[in-house]
Amino acid sequence: MSVGELRIALTVDDFDAALSFYRDALGLEQLEMWNAPGARGVLLDAGRATLELFDEGQAAAVDEIEVGRRVAGRVRLALRVDHSVALAGALEAAGARRVAEPVTTPWGDRNIRLEAPDGMQLTLFTAAEPPE
Repeated sequence: MSVGELRIALTVDDFDAALSFYRDALGLEQLEMWNAPGARGVLLDAGRATLELFDEGQAAAVDEIEVGRRVAGRVRLALRVDHSVALAGALEAAGARRVAEPVTTPWGDRNIRLEAPDGMQLTLFTAAEPPE
């Protein structure tokens, strides 16, 4: 027995604004849309998924590196992208709030923390170049 797919389900107050942010601004491909009286949902392709489990100490350490203090809730989305700082600017124009300035992590990734219009904290990271 194995897991074939990880899905993260976000319940949002403003569905249209969230769809515009995640699909149009962030660029996640729409795979499916569900509409029923009084209920809507969408499935967006976010690439390969992994699940990071942190204890409070690790969560605090990551927040300290990226923001300088403990700020994230129990869930934060981390998205590997080609150009974290450039995409952050586009997402800010689409309504995200910058939580902290870009940082280079001790392991060499370039990270920037945002808060999406729905309140979800996002880490955009550009992975360090692999050693030659």
